[in-house]
Amino acid sequence: MHSLPPLARFGRIVATDLRDVTHDPAALDSGGFWAVAADFEGRPTCARFGSVTTEPVPAPVPGRWRGPAAGDWTSSLDRAGYTAGVRRIREYIAAGEVYQANLCRVLSAPLPDPDTADVDALTALLARGNPAPYAGTIRLPDHGVEIATASPELYLRRDGAAVESGPIKGTGRTTADLLEKDHAENVMIVDLVRNDLGRVCATGTVTVPALCAVEAHPGLVHLVSTVRGELGPKEGWPQLFDATFPPGSVTGAPKSSALRIIEELETAPRGPYCGGIGWVDADRGTGELAVGIRTFWIDRTGPGESPRALLRFGTGAGITWGSDPEREWAETELKAARLLAIASDPEYAGKGGRIRESEGPAR
Repeated sequence: MHSLPPLARFGRIVATDLRDVTHDPAALDSGGFWAVAADFEGRPTCARFGSVTTEPVPAPVPGRWRGPAAGDWTSSLDRAGYTAGVRRIREYIAAGEVYQANLCRVLSAPLPDPDTADVDALTALLARGNPAPYAGTIRLPDHGVEIATASPELYLRRDGAAVESGPIKGTGRTTADLLEKDHAENVMIVDLVRNDLGRVCATGTVTVPALCAVEAHPGLVHLVSTVRGELGPKEGWPQLFDATFPPGSVTGAPKSSALRIIEELETAPRGPYCGGIGWVDADRGTGELAVGIRTFWIDRTGPGESPRALLRFGTGAGITWGSDPEREWAETELKAARLLAIASDPEYAGKGGRIRESEGPAR
């Protein structure tokens, strides 16, 4: 029986002593320190902790994490299915139904020792092998939430009325790989994020301090923009979620059309992948939520009659008219390979992960 205590870790912040769990984001405007995990499908889990301390990020302990076999990963969309989805999105773009849509797939592999699987141990491995600005753990085993993230992307940062988002669009191995298509894609999503924040921010306060800045991360580079605004006097976390969720960088534009296309083409729910993961200090009116990319989670209700635990991980790409199906598939592989290698092999030494060409979980 899995019996690890509830815990949340965000960089050096460590929260223990679980007090409350709710699915109502209004609690984030009440009091206390909350860990937040919002599934892409729209269900937030908010956990209030009684003890918050600052600790160094732990070093990996040999043998503490037993990951899946490197060759056991399967994908909810195989190469043929994914590239066919890219072509279908291009048809929707040609028909004027959408400008851009994210197409994602969920990778899954069985854990060899589910009873001892600890996402916090995986977070320690990720911190060593794939450092990220929004790395963290949310471990709520009795509430079906076990997440280890190495997200590089800011969804929402709040300090009182000031809010900020940092959408990522455009990925390559080096800056030379970034195309005009990547810049255009980023600008489209910035417009969407500006519009989303504008629904809850005071008129004239939404600005873009940085547009298409290049950020280096382990093994790849991203184009990142910054959008800021000042919340209106009656707006809080529920209104922020209503206006901005799911994050625009992992949906598309227009968002409503992109979500309809995602529902049609993707064959597995995204869960915490592409959702929102982070913390809110309701006493101080501050918070920081990442977009749930570069994120692993344990699913202890895996398919089949025998109970088992699956480790899941999502990867995807933004599709525009300029997208080449094979290049987009390669981008999803690039985003996944380093992290799958870390999760599959505690002795990670730069090897790429392997994904079987077969279908995975059905929606």
